[in-house]
Parts: sequence; structure tokens; C-alpha cells
Amino acid sequence: MAQVTVTIDGKAYRMACDEGQEEHLIGLAERFDRYVSHLKDSFGEIGDQRLTVMAGIMVMDELSEVQKRLMGMESEIATLRKTRDEALSKADRSDAALTGALGGLAQRMEAIAEKLAPKTPN
Repeated sequence: MAQVTVTIDGKAYRMACDEGQEEHLIGLAERFDRYVSHLKDSFGEIGDQRLTVMAGIMVMDELSEVQKRLMGMESEIATLRKTRDEALSKADRSDAALTGALGGLAQRMEAIAEKLAPKTPN
């Protein structure tokens, strides 16, 4: 298990993570630190715990919005898939009808060709 040190609000925290996830964890900590810094700039020194809770709520609000957008996109994807499947089914039916019509037309042309062809005496 890998370990990294992240800094949030000027304080260092040693954390463990899976191997190869060090940069990801550092990036997450940096993003969270930006939330804390923003709140600190807006409200001043209101206590570490309160800043952390407020930053956590901001992150959860952002996550909630992203989840709503994701659900909307998933719904849109489902609608597009249904539309695509219906279009493919309609195209298959059209292809079958066209194939049948062309087959019937070919048979009629062959019958006409047989009637028009000169008959050879035996």
C-alpha cells in the first residue's frame, strides 16, 4: 500500500492509497483544499471543523448535480437506443418487403421473357 502526504488548509495529512493512485489522491486533496480556501476567503476563520463540513457539503452538492445530469444523459441514451432499435427494425422490414417485391418482379420478367422468346421447333 502506497502512502502520500496531502495538504489541506495548510495542514499536512499522511494517507494510504493503492499503488499507482498517489497522483489521483493528491489531485483530489488539492481540489478539496480549493473548496476550503474558497470558504475561508468568504467567511474568514470559522473553525477547521466547520470549514471542512461546509466544504464537504459543497462537494456533495456538486456530486448531486453531476448525478442528476448523468441520470438525464442515461435516460436520453436509453431513448436514443430505443429509437435506433425501432429504426433498425423498420429498415429490416423494409428490406424484406423490397426483397420480396424484387423477387416477384424478377419472376414476372422471366415469365414475360419466356413468352417473348422465339420458340424453337423440335
